[in-house]
This record gives sequence, structure tokens and C-alpha cells, in this order.
Amino acid sequence: MDRKEFLRNSAILGGATILPTNSVFSQNISENGIDKLVDSNGNFIQKPLPYNKTFLEPHMDEETLHLHYEFHHGGAVKGANKDLENIKKHLKSGDLDQVDLWTKKLAYHFSSHVLHSIFWTNLINKKTEPRSELLKQIDKDFGSFDKLRAYIAIISKTVEGSGWGILGYQPYSDSLTLLQCEDHHKLTQWGVVPILVIDVWEHAYYLKYKNKRAEFVDTVLEIINWDNVAERFMTAKRLT
Repeated sequence: MDRKEFLRNSAILGGATILPTNSVFSQNISENGIDKLVDSNGNFIQKPLPYNKTFLEPHMDEETLHLHYEFHHGGAVKGANKDLENIKKHLKSGDLDQVDLWTKKLAYHFSSHVLHSIFWTNLINKKTEPRSELLKQIDKDFGSFDKLRAYIAIISKTVEGSGWGILGYQPYSDSLTLLQCEDHHKLTQWGVVPILVIDVWEHAYYLKYKNKRAEFVDTVLEIINWDNVAERFMTAKRLT
């Protein structure tokens, strides 16, 4: 896959589609193709989850996962298609004020689609830890894995309002960086490729954890699929 094809297929999402096929989990991600965000006509699509909706229990309950995936993520996909349709329509008519309005909406909805698609593959139902090249980069940029965990935990817990904690690869500095993202698209850095994301919108945790966002973040950090994060990291390095 060359760089142009990578970008066209929204492979900012990276390595899930090239995970090693030595486990049922990674094979399911590859076969479902959850990183594929658009169809051949350029319409946004939502691929199936790489696991059933009880897979993450007890850390994440089935009802929350269902509502989160079907209605919040699914709603973002529908919204992004509506936004794109309206941008095209108003470009054709020359109504640039409306183009401006729908462009802002597309930034919101499509960013949600991207981040949610990464989020699902970043999770697994067991404890893992980063290894090899990813661990070396973590040590270089943050001092240790424990320091990275503490850093991403605090930025995720303290997002103002709704948003995400994001670990990304910044190609311009050849380093890992952490972002505290409000909503789905604010406070970003140009060029950063997200490789690990933690959703701290209330819809991600409120049924099980009520208002205890910090407890939810600590739980999520126990079920991060660091093999998936590592594949995304290596993909980002190769294609930037």
C-alpha cells in the first residue's frame, strides 16, 4: 500500500488491518476491516465490531457497548454522510455560507468516526503491555511506561466537558505525543497520527460508572491492546 492509497482509505487508523494473524482477535479485526471508513463511492461506512458486545465485560458492559457503538458512533457516521452531501450541494449552488456551516459539522462527525474506530480495536479483554519498538519509543519520549500511563490517565480524566485522551505519533518530530482533545476534533496537532484513544464522553461510561470518569479511565487502561497500539505505531512510522 502506497501513501496515497493509505490516506484515501483513511488509514490514519493504521495497523488494525495488518495485525499478525496468530490470534482469533487480530484475525477478526482484519476480516471485519473496521479501519475501512469509506466505500468505493466515498460514502462513510461503519464496519462491524471485531468482537461480540459481551467481549469487554466486566470492564465495559454489554448495554453501554451496544448504545455506544450503534447510536453514538453510528450517529456520527450518518451525520458525516449528511454533512458531505450538504457540502457538495451548496458548493454546486454557490451558497458558501452553508458550505462553511457544513464543513464545521463534518470536522465534528468524521473525527468522531475516526476516533471511535480506533477505540474499538484499542481494547481487549485481558492485560497486555507494550514491547519492542513501541516500548523503546515510550521510554525515549516519556521516561517509562508507568510515566506514560500516568500522563494519559490525567489528561483523559481532566478533559473539560467531553472528549478524548489521545496518544499519537508526530512525524515532524519523530516522537510520541499526548493530546487532550475536546469534543472529537479540538486541540489537535497537525500531522499527528492517533494510535491509542480513550473516550471520555459520558456515553462511554455513564451506565456502569455513573459520574466516576476517573474510575472508568483507570479500568480502560487495564484492557488496552498494546499489540494493536504497536501495529498502529509501526504503520504510522512507515507511512509518514
